[in-house]
Amino acid sequence: MAEGRIRIDKWLWQARFFKTRVLAALAVSGGHLRLNGAPMGKPGHAVGPGDVLTFPQGNQVRVVRILACGTRRGPAAEARGLYDEIGAPDGG
Repeated sequence: MAEGRIRIDKWLWQARFFKTRVLAALAVSGGHLRLNGAPMGKPGHAVGPGDVLTFPQGNQVRVVRILACGTRRGPAAEARGLYDEIGAPDGG
């Protein structure tokens, strides 16, 4: 994998969008995620800074731009620095 890139399932887990990496992989392989507007079905696909992800989470659709790949699943404040929210989450 190229430097500065990370598996999409691992990034979603590190950024704390999913509780486990398996759940992240299931969301991707289930066709519930778009990468730069295109449907994505491979959890092993590499993503990096600048990529835009669109995926459902709970009752909302999240649209985030990847800012960094990260090196671990750290605390929530650290995870928040890995992405920029493009669309404000629905108020419910």
